[in-house]
Amino acid sequence: MGVTVYAATNVDVVVIGAGQAGLSAAYHLRRRGFAPYEGFVVLDADEAPGGAWAHRSPSLRMATVHGFHDLPDFELPPPDPTAPAREVVPGYFAAFEAKHALPVVRPVRVRAVRSLPDGRLVVETDAGDWSARALINATGTWTRPFLPHYPGRFGGRQLHYADYRGPAEFAGKRVVVVGGGASAIHVLSEVAAVAETVWVTRTEPVYRDGPFTPEFGRAAVAMVEERVRQGLPVRSVVSVTGLGPSVAYRRAEELGALHRRPMFDRLTEHGIAWGDQELTVDVIVWATGFRPEVGHLAPLGLRGPGGGIRMDGTRAATDPRIHLVGYGPSASTIGANRAGRAAVNGIVRLLGEPAFART
Repeated sequence: MGVTVYAATNVDVVVIGAGQAGLSAAYHLRRRGFAPYEGFVVLDADEAPGGAWAHRSPSLRMATVHGFHDLPDFELPPPDPTAPAREVVPGYFAAFEAKHALPVVRPVRVRAVRSLPDGRLVVETDAGDWSARALINATGTWTRPFLPHYPGRFGGRQLHYADYRGPAEFAGKRVVVVGGGASAIHVLSEVAAVAETVWVTRTEPVYRDGPFTPEFGRAAVAMVEERVRQGLPVRSVVSVTGLGPSVAYRRAEELGALHRRPMFDRLTEHGIAWGDQELTVDVIVWATGFRPEVGHLAPLGLRGPGGGIRMDGTRAATDPRIHLVGYGPSASTIGANRAGRAAVNGIVRLLGEPAFART
């Protein structure tokens, strides 16, 4: 598939990424009067709409999705709970792009973002360069799966949750699932039906029997937000909220898969080991989360001594031209919507209302 490169590559705002956060930001940019392709553009690395959802396991059904929030001004019709999320959500995103005539250019891979002498930014891509007065980075985390290092070498198969494609290939095997979040529960809820599973987490999982109240949710988000405000590495919101009731959780519980063991000390040729105790296994699934995809922002020098990017709301604290959405506390679908609106409000304060909006 070729890329249509528009003549107007000098814009007010470039949005990188067309997942939930990027589409929310694009919607609010258009609503505030930024003209598509002339005032702003969205650069997306994928060949079709859907963001990370298009790459999820075919076995993830809408009934087992760990929460989903509608995009602004566009309700997701009640889906078939047995429908694959990787089909439903990309279709919804595509309809949203079309309804609001959003200027998404794909596939475009951003290589680097740099400052120009005149104060503008240049966004270098494999399809040419764009320059902008401000940038909204909405690249998410899916392309940067995190694999922790443990001593030893395992001779069997290892895969990250990003590469998990359903339980069938694990039938009859002994599978270790590492991680204490929703991804691990999703794997356990499926694989435990066809294989022997061993659940391993670094810390004791925190369970919540009741629903998340708005007050608790705000408090959890505030804890994550404080980390990014200090420039510390990002933690997920679920690491603060703990595990709540879900279809996947109840299924894993019914299968007897939620007997957690502490983190092993090392890998061995045939499995894992705690001290002198070794367990032979066939497969290790690392449901150990993701890291933000922000390497292309390295030329801007945004990272602080703590290893993260210090934030003031959605804005990089050291550069008012740069907003990060879907980062830290806004990584959830509801948080991404709010962050998209907040980032656009910040950009309007910086750049002023676009000329189109004042006429």
